Amino acid sequence: MPDQDRLTFAIELARQAGAFAKQHFQAIDALVIESKGHQDLVSNADKDTETLIRAALQEHYPDDGIVGEEHGRKHGSSGYDWVIDPIDGTANFVRGIPQWCVAIACAKAGEAVIGVIFEPSSGEMFSASRGGGAFVNGKPMRAAQTGDIGQGSIGIGFSGRAPAMAAATAVATVIERGGVFFRNASGALMLAYVAAGRLLGFMEEHMNSWDCVAGLLMIEEAGGRIVKPDAASNLDQGTVVIAGGANIFDEIKAIAEESFSRQ
Repeated sequence: MPDQDRLTFAIELARQAGAFAKQHFQAIDALVIESKGHQDLVSNADKDTETLIRAALQEHYPDDGIVGEEHGRKHGSSGYDWVIDPIDGTANFVRGIPQWCVAIACAKAGEAVIGVIFEPSSGEMFSASRGGGAFVNGKPMRAAQTGDIGQGSIGIGFSGRAPAMAAATAVATVIERGGVFFRNASGALMLAYVAAGRLLGFMEEHMNSWDCVAGLLMIEEAGGRIVKPDAASNLDQGTVVIAGGANIFDEIKAIAEESFSRQ
């Protein structure tokens, strides 16, 4: 695989960053927490963990670009960009809920080529490379095969960047059709769960690139389907996210598009 070195590096870096962040998580009372907006929190752990990741990237891949949640954009000259979220699920992290992760992806010309999501609390390492498959702790992942919405749960994300009623409409529609909705406040983890077949699919009207690039690649490599992000704008502007198992994707897409367009 042409990007195997980057994948191996990203897996080890995610593990190191996760261990570092977990030290902060275990000393939760000492966290310094700020609000960036509606339900959008940041702590010193987020900032320090991203600094650790950026330093490692600068040392090993100095010509690559970086897109990070906490410390902005660095443009590179190699054609590769690293897309990082040091702690996705900060709202959980700062309240002591063990549902958060480190997300690291690498894109070439705007298209993801590797993706890594590490959940330190469970020790689960999700990883994927374009054309190389998707894995959790080294075992192949497979997106859900069912075409019946009543056979599982669908992740529905929400952020203050989109109308609240869009997510509420999607939740109501899923329930009306016999399904169940799921939200754990970590979009990256929910996408990893879609790749692993734990969730039937996922939808959110807008996600930043650092929350979704790694997981969307995993879903594709696990045999699922996604609405493809625009490679020219996704890294800096984010994207709508609709994904699911191959046999249920069309229904999830229809629900998402109807819910989002009503607002």
